Amino acid sequence: MKSIDPKDFKVTDKIKLAKIPTLLNIEASDDEKEEKLDKVQAKLSDLQDVMYSHNKYGVLICLQGMDTSGKDSLIREVFKEFNPRGVVVHSFKTPNSTELEHDYLWRHYIALPEKGKFAIFNRTHYENVLVTRVHPEYVLAENLPEINSVEDITPKFWKKRIKQINNFEKHITENGTIVMKFFMHLSKEEQGERLLRRLEEEKHHWKFSPGDLKEREHWDEYQKYYEEAINKTSTDYAPWYIIPADDKEMARYIVAKIIWEEMQKYTDIKEPELDDKIKANLEMYKKELSRN
Repeated sequence: MKSIDPKDFKVTDKIKLAKIPTLLNIEASDDEKEEKLDKVQAKLSDLQDVMYSHNKYGVLICLQGMDTSGKDSLIREVFKEFNPRGVVVHSFKTPNSTELEHDYLWRHYIALPEKGKFAIFNRTHYENVLVTRVHPEYVLAENLPEINSVEDITPKFWKKRIKQINNFEKHITENGTIVMKFFMHLSKEEQGERLLRRLEEEKHHWKFSPGDLKEREHWDEYQKYYEEAINKTSTDYAPWYIIPADDKEMARYIVAKIIWEEMQKYTDIKEPELDDKIKANLEMYKKELSRN
């Protein structure tokens, strides 16, 4: 199977989503993909243990994508070998009454990973420049100064919000949070097939909501705003990666491989060495334990 290079998926110049494939032409069986993923899972698990003892970095994994793009199953499969103490998943839904009493980034700040841990945002702070752009009336619930109607939400408002998100990510990366953002790039045709399977297979009925079909009507708008957000917020400190998502197994492996490869750049992440005084007395400690 072709080797995965993070550079092939990283956004470094302006992109057009319509020109980026949603499926890679790689001849590999599901078993081969699963075997590759298993190997990366094990390496990531070991890395997280070292990170936990090093205790200087946190890692924030941001997952965005249209409904059915495979975010939930990706989280389950990529991170299942992690020690539960080392990874926390946050699925951000419509802000509740407490969250609406704060600025829109507040709930994301308090969910950031502790040092030594991974946090996964399943849907992220980008909902505030995606869903709210398709449905600007949602912004009114934030009760913002000078925003009294949809007409008050101008292009200047969105430009400022994008700048705030960039500043948020710059601030947290400068303070030890490693940020990687993944857009699960799904075709409309594949989404239609996945939604249909939810209706045809009883065990998946619980996943279906009529709202999925309503949002599907806004497909082109969402693609437009995803493209704009990605182009304006893919930075050296918080890059976007566009992941072909029509093949779930392949998408999981690509994300896992990118995380592993990018983390290799942090060569200072190592297990701390024992204090010299403790090292000098190791034999004494062993003798004490052997007597007990």
